[in-house]
Amino acid sequence: MDRPAAVAGMFYPGDAKDLRAEVERLIGPAPSEEHAIAVVAPHAGYAYSGAVAGAVYREVRVPTAAIVLCPNHTGDGARAAIMSSGSWHIPGRSVPVDKRLAEELRDAAGLTEDRLAHAREHSLEVQLPFLMYRNPSVRLVPVCLAQLPFESCARIGNALADVVSRHGRDLLLVASTDMSHYLSADAAREKDQLAMDRIAALDPEGLYSTVLERDISMCGFIATVVVLVASKALGATTARLVRYANSGDVSGDTAHVVGYAGFVIR
Repeated sequence: MDRPAAVAGMFYPGDAKDLRAEVERLIGPAPSEEHAIAVVAPHAGYAYSGAVAGAVYREVRVPTAAIVLCPNHTGDGARAAIMSSGSWHIPGRSVPVDKRLAEELRDAAGLTEDRLAHAREHSLEVQLPFLMYRNPSVRLVPVCLAQLPFESCARIGNALADVVSRHGRDLLLVASTDMSHYLSADAAREKDQLAMDRIAALDPEGLYSTVLERDISMCGFIATVVVLVASKALGATTARLVRYANSGDVSGDTAHVVGYAGFVIR
């Protein structure tokens, strides 16, 4: 069963030509073809976080498959959900699920085959136009994660690294997350810096504990922790902040912002 676009025309343009033009504008000219193990990218409406996401996808080559991990905002479905068949639709295009890779990850990481968790979730969908712009042939492995204990994050992350290593293919891991929600710009930056320091240090356990202990409303921190675990196991040595911004940069409202950070992990 295919997954229709759920937030086209809301989070990003609903017309295929307009969408391509917007993504092209956000990524900019002459994007890099440099390999990366993973990226961390935001998932708000493109008007707010698109410039940060575009800066991230400008920095990396998108290979033939991307494993995208996102939070579960809706509360629907399984806590660690994967789709291992079908396609995800965006305006004018569809992104096929890499069935073999998804099934292998599902079994290795103990993920649950579940479409309900993905049906209305925007945070993975908004990554797809960027991935497809950089590589129209990209295939997808979609993973949606609710709150999990760190031990589960570590298990999934290590299984993810094992699958990537065994598969022998050039793959990109994507952690979809926004940062602090509905704080002043100064308070958001202060809290977000604590989390960004842990990402930059490639410290998944530190990120997990910092987010919980400092009450940082980073919605995709579980996905980011899992990707950090996997990236370290795959030999990552650097996590570079590409850009940080907040919604107030666009809206002018600096009293209640959402923070956006983009990282490239190599």
